[in-house]
Amino acid sequence: MTKIIEILSPDEVRRTLTRVASQIVEKSGNPSELVLLGIHSRGVPLAQILADQIEVLEQVKVPVGALDITFYRDDLDRVAMRTPAKTEIPFDLTGKTVVLVDDVIYKGRTTRAALNAVNDYGRPEKIWLAVLVDRGHREVPIQPDFTGKKLPTAKEEQVKVYVQELDGWDGVELIKG
Repeated sequence: MTKIIEILSPDEVRRTLTRVASQIVEKSGNPSELVLLGIHSRGVPLAQILADQIEVLEQVKVPVGALDITFYRDDLDRVAMRTPAKTEIPFDLTGKTVVLVDDVIYKGRTTRAALNAVNDYGRPEKIWLAVLVDRGHREVPIQPDFTGKKLPTAKEEQVKVYVQELDGWDGVELIKG
């Protein structure tokens, strides 16, 4: 029997992203050197929300791009193929602090693929990782710099993130069973 547990409500998602945006600003020291790259698919709207919040906090418009990591994955032979999304990086990454944004970090393989993809678009000064949910179970030595919620999970459980732009509402659920 499947059991669904609400982890973050829409208000909690908003507050969590506001906190993460504040942490990014604090660590950066110079928000004008930041660029945000959302990892398709839910990382893209999350990156935009973070950029909007940074603009509210610092009156600095942070550029936002979208990164598709499909062909950088090391498990293409084991995952269902999907139609690749479009990578859109309409700015130079060289010398910038790039914040990769994703909804959930699990094994770390998506982030590893994103790091490889970023190298094709320039040479950033720094690359940081911001995630809404960290559920553990890494297979590669990658840890987020900014985490909205740490959520220890069992491997058979799923974490589902919903964003207004794609799903019609914001929230995070844990699916058991």
